[in-house]
Amino acid sequence: MNAAATAIKQAADALATIDVAAALAQLAVERSYVRPEVVPTLEFVVAGGRHPVVEQALARDAGPFIANDCDLTADENAGRIWLLTGPNMAGKSTFLRQNALIAVLAQMGSFVPARRARIGIVDRLFSRVGAADDLARGRSTFMVEMVETAAILNQAGSRALVILDEIGRGTATFDGLSIAWATIEHLHDVNRCRALFATHFHELTALAAKLARLFNATVRVKEWQGEVVFLHEVVAGAADRSYGIQVAKLAGLPAAVIERAKLVLAELEAEDRGSARRLIDDLPLFAAAARPVAAPVQDSAHDGLVTALKDLNPDEMSPREALEALYRLKMQASRKES
Repeated sequence: MNAAATAIKQAADALATIDVAAALAQLAVERSYVRPEVVPTLEFVVAGGRHPVVEQALARDAGPFIANDCDLTADENAGRIWLLTGPNMAGKSTFLRQNALIAVLAQMGSFVPARRARIGIVDRLFSRVGAADDLARGRSTFMVEMVETAAILNQAGSRALVILDEIGRGTATFDGLSIAWATIEHLHDVNRCRALFATHFHELTALAAKLARLFNATVRVKEWQGEVVFLHEVVAGAADRSYGIQVAKLAGLPAAVIERAKLVLAELEAEDRGSARRLIDDLPLFAAAARPVAAPVQDSAHDGLVTALKDLNPDEMSPREALEALYRLKMQASRKES
């Protein structure tokens, strides 16, 4: 048996390769997949794209899957960013995931669930979707979201494909809007990658007036007899609202809660919360980064604080340890001032 080990391993590897190829071929025939074009440019064109898993789940229970197009092609040096708005349950997350999966399938040599696909080589695929925490390491859901977003902004290059879902949702409204706003600007001007960015912050759609490669898209819905009907069709444009109360009603919230929420929403919408268009005009891109900063005065106390900061590892600290470290730094700063 030992003498035949090498031959057995080679036979097993060959059979595994045949099995994968045959399974992918059968899948392509049975589910009408097409052969993608994989090209060395930054193109990303998918016509009639579908989610390979959701499509089959719907076929068993709820009917046909609605196919959608996606074009992230901009120019030879940078990709386009789609800003996708629309209500919950309309299909935004599915659309993000299906295009990422199509890119993976295309580059592994498989046919893809689409009518046509032309994919420029993707060197890295980044995904920030869903909600998760890491309480054992002292990380809240929002902290995990920010850590993952930071990894994307610090690592994605022009050949990357990025999907981001609801950046900034885990904090106060204006904090979240500000973070999402700055993230889009950074993706556009620094990373220059192909990206799909789903959001409920409708104010962000005004950025398309200033960012040449930002494209507004939305998932169509219809209102009928006070109910919202999801059409699952991605089209050019921007949603005017998120239909959150209608979705809450579908989820079964008590009628009294729904009616009270409608009253509160009407009051909030009546208040003037400022114009995103005015913000676009008043806030030049990366104004903070461009503003000259005076050279800091160096002294031994300052150097000590810098050294103490460099020695900290926030990713390995519990909330209590982080708070204690902050107090130690505050005490050092106080001694410096005195």
